[in-house]
Amino acid sequence: MRKLFATAALAALMICTVGVSQAREARQQRDSVAGVFDYYLLSLSWSPTFCLTHPENEQCSGKGYGFVLHGLWPQYAKGGWPESCPPLTQLTAEERAKGLTLFPTAKLMEHEWSKHGTCSGLGAMGYLESSDQALGKVKIPEVLEPSTTVHYFEAREIEQLFRQANPGIPEKGVAVLCSGPELSEVRVCLDKNLGFGACGKGVRTQCRKGDIRVPPIR
Repeated sequence: MRKLFATAALAALMICTVGVSQAREARQQRDSVAGVFDYYLLSLSWSPTFCLTHPENEQCSGKGYGFVLHGLWPQYAKGGWPESCPPLTQLTAEERAKGLTLFPTAKLMEHEWSKHGTCSGLGAMGYLESSDQALGKVKIPEVLEPSTTVHYFEAREIEQLFRQANPGIPEKGVAVLCSGPELSEVRVCLDKNLGFGACGKGVRTQCRKGDIRVPPIR
């Protein structure tokens, strides 16, 4: 009987948790207004790690990518972000051509524009140009350029490498994310004028302790 009660209680808790999460997401989308945010988060994905689990993706067809643009995301300093801000406009041929010089795939480009770019308040071309400028702003450390050799670093060492390569990045202006034991992303925070700045609440390094693996290009 106790086991049955505990199981029912756990199920109820899970339903409640999912409900709260869905309500929060719905409220966040409802409150999202284009141009109303505090700073940008530039997300750089380490492509070899992505390709370990998505070998069929066109991003992984022997192109030798290292860090690629995941996205430029408007953020709130208090935590969270706006998303899918109305009105959503379809990308023109000119905008798509520009986007394909920045993102590794058309599918990712379209997703990032609809979910994050619409909230920049800049219009599609303005958002893509800002993404281009943000990419140009951040220098990739030499030891983290695409390589056929596997490397190992602690997450804090990767943070330090990015700060050394980009002296303007403050101590809390970069975060490293991992997928299991592998490096998956580096996130750099920028102000609305694309200058380096501190990250807001909730943006932090999320990797295990000790060395993490930086897979080689394939």
